[in-house]
Amino acid sequence: METNELTMPTKYDPNTIERGRYEWWLKGEYFQALNDQKKEPYTIVIPPPNVTGKLHLGHAWDTTLQDILTRMKRMQGYDVLWLPGMDHAGIATQAKVEEKLRAEGKSRYDLGRETFVEETWKWKEEYASHIREQWSKLGLGLDYSRERFTLDEGLSKAVREVFVSLYKKGLIYRGEYIINWDPATKTALSDIEVIYKDVQGAFYHMKYPLSDGSGFIEVATTRPETMLGDTAVAVHPEDDRYKDLIGKTVILPIVGREIPIVGDDYVDMEFGSGAVKITPAHDPNDFEIGNRHHLERVLVMNEDGTMNGNAGKYQGLDRFECRKQIVKDLQADDVLFKIEEHMHSVGHSERSGAVVEPYLSTQWFVKMQPLADEAIALQKKDEKVNFVPDRFENTYLRWMENIRDWCISRQLWWGHRIPAWYHKQTGEVHVDHEPPADIENWEQDKDVLDTWFSSALWPFSTMGWPDIESSDYKRYYPTDCLVTGYDIIFFWVSRMIFQGLEFTGQRPFKDVLIHGLVRDAEGRKMSKSLGNGVDPMEVIDKYGADSLRYFLSTGSSPGQDLRYSTEKVEATWNFANKIWNASRFALMNMDGLTYEQIDLSDEKSVADKWILTRLNETIETVTRLSDRYEFGEVGRVLYNFIWDDFCDWYIEMAKLPLYGEDEAAKLTTRSILAYVLDQTMRLLHPFMPFITEEIWQNLPHKGESITVATWPVVNEELTDHQAASDMKLLVEIIRSVRNIRAEVNTPLSKKINMIVKGKDDNISAVLEKNRAYIERFCNPEELVIGTVVDEPEKAMTAVVTGAEIILPLAGLLNIEEEIARLGKEYAKLTQEVERVQKKLSNEGFVKKAPEKVINEERAKEKDYMEKRALVEARLNELKGL
Repeated sequence: METNELTMPTKYDPNTIERGRYEWWLKGEYFQALNDQKKEPYTIVIPPPNVTGKLHLGHAWDTTLQDILTRMKRMQGYDVLWLPGMDHAGIATQAKVEEKLRAEGKSRYDLGRETFVEETWKWKEEYASHIREQWSKLGLGLDYSRERFTLDEGLSKAVREVFVSLYKKGLIYRGEYIINWDPATKTALSDIEVIYKDVQGAFYHMKYPLSDGSGFIEVATTRPETMLGDTAVAVHPEDDRYKDLIGKTVILPIVGREIPIVGDDYVDMEFGSGAVKITPAHDPNDFEIGNRHHLERVLVMNEDGTMNGNAGKYQGLDRFECRKQIVKDLQADDVLFKIEEHMHSVGHSERSGAVVEPYLSTQWFVKMQPLADEAIALQKKDEKVNFVPDRFENTYLRWMENIRDWCISRQLWWGHRIPAWYHKQTGEVHVDHEPPADIENWEQDKDVLDTWFSSALWPFSTMGWPDIESSDYKRYYPTDCLVTGYDIIFFWVSRMIFQGLEFTGQRPFKDVLIHGLVRDAEGRKMSKSLGNGVDPMEVIDKYGADSLRYFLSTGSSPGQDLRYSTEKVEATWNFANKIWNASRFALMNMDGLTYEQIDLSDEKSVADKWILTRLNETIETVTRLSDRYEFGEVGRVLYNFIWDDFCDWYIEMAKLPLYGEDEAAKLTTRSILAYVLDQTMRLLHPFMPFITEEIWQNLPHKGESITVATWPVVNEELTDHQAASDMKLLVEIIRSVRNIRAEVNTPLSKKINMIVKGKDDNISAVLEKNRAYIERFCNPEELVIGTVVDEPEKAMTAVVTGAEIILPLAGLLNIEEEIARLGKEYAKLTQEVERVQKKLSNEGFVKKAPEKVINEERAKEKDYMEKRALVEARLNELKGL
């Protein structure tokens, strides 16, 4: 761009500036990974959203953080790959499609497996396009040329490879497991398809007689019909009431079976009688206890909820009819001695409304211990996975250390079909990538794999694995950072780590950046039932993507939850508006400045030197904090620099040369405005990509897009600490005068006399040199600057670092009020002195803190003490009047 023809609208309207920009970026292919061997690769794979509906605020937060990282790294010269994709989400997606079919009066069984899967693919295509629209609205810099889906051909190949490999190593096996069963539709349900409702039920208290005739043990249940499948009674091993009974047996009433009393830590000694009946085939907790104690699993129901042959005389009864009958019989036998009303939460089928039955079923499992051991060992090595914040490493390790085998089969039709075939005559199991040659004699397992099984492979399956010669796999794996919420450390992060180690020999990502949950303004979790959810697309329509992104990314620190507030998003919009207006002013005063004409070498004012110094400090701080993922702090630093330093101070001070007659000063000011704006837009770009691109395109610049402009670096030649110190003094003086004017209700338009007494000749010389700024911003009738000055008796004063301001406001000064004001100032300075001295007297602080920090604190102590002495002297003068 040779000259800057200003095309920026007069008003900041995010919808106008964001419209069409994303398509322009895509057309320019700025987000595509280049496989440029001269550059260092940087990779992030997107946590794939489920193709079940709209993205929520959590997705917006998660993906914005990734976009910030990838945009920044791209500008820093990395060959960036941010790989997009979506998850087939077996359970959730199948539930949605079945819900749609039910509304049409159909079920999946009416369609058959093949047609149902075709219908689900149509759903996927529709919702995938919605998700892409939302990604574009957020401005995410994704490489769509590499987009993946967990059910695409390449990922399906990877899933089969992993399943077969683990099976052949003995790490995948078939076994029995308790699942949620819907007796009405005779199908297994996922947890997501179970709706819990509070139901009025009862606790049935029973006496199980000890086999040796020495008494009985009391147990209670809400489901007495399951007692027919009891295979033990459990007590806590440290319960003094029962520990002598462990190893003995009781006679199961009605059935007459002898069952053992076992000791298990799971039992709560404080609850009920402290003894519980164990039915491993009909309760998930009992199933685990049964496994620990090698108990028999006795299934007493059929798939339709009727009692089976193991229920003896109750065979054929519906489970609830059986309950009524068995209660009568137990009462008659004096076994059931108390019925206690009890409100409890009962699972109901989302589909049929039937009460869900925990039901014993044969499933596929991954044997976790060997895989978990490797993952735990990794965390003791240099190439471990770094959790940010690091406290989440303990969360992860605790779970891995207490791992249970992973049930990976699901009774669904949508998903990766398990690559296992059973011989129709012999029952032999064939597990391989392909079906047996004589397929007519075999039947494939009807189940599919848990969704997490395929998403656990996401970091490497998306890169072309198992083809380890794939160019993307060789270049971009392992990835650099995974961004995700703390709620799926167990479900997803842990599984990616152990699968990555097992199949690639490397950690799948260097860092895991953990964020919290988005909550409402009151700190409540967002949910449909509370009606407090927020659609990020609606927020964008009102305030723009930049405002939402900036709020989400800077609103909390790593690992913490984020409270959503419309007022805060609005405040961010105000920030964007401030940037827009300041940029328009600067650009309107460029007077056709070209990139080649930008010159920072001529004589500069103190304001020029100061803003360049502050820019360098901001570049250093933003880069350092971003590398530590401290985006909340980055936001604060950028906000302070842009709003306070650049907009409120430098632009106001730049008006002096811009509106003056000195052409050389005008060129320098324009050059600095152009340079600082350019660098600032680059720093802000990862957070607010749309507004920064729009402003940058109107600046005198070199290059096509800010997305591929270089990241700012500190230019030491432009740092001037003395000028920064001088400017700080001027700002303090101007602020103090404005504060005093406000206190005595004297507007800036009214001229007043003003004396500035410098601590020494150097300070007085600095003030004299910059007299024009004091005159412009304080509006004095007469301005006296000196080290020795005539001080009027009746005057208001303010103390700043290195100088005293005296305003002889005759007629406006109330001595009592001034004494009170200075008294408050004295107390405030005393508080600061004590705070710093306490810090410096702390041995721990002095030993650990860097020398630079200690010197800064000592300088503060000296400054506060000098100011306090001047305030004290002035107080004494006034009290003597």
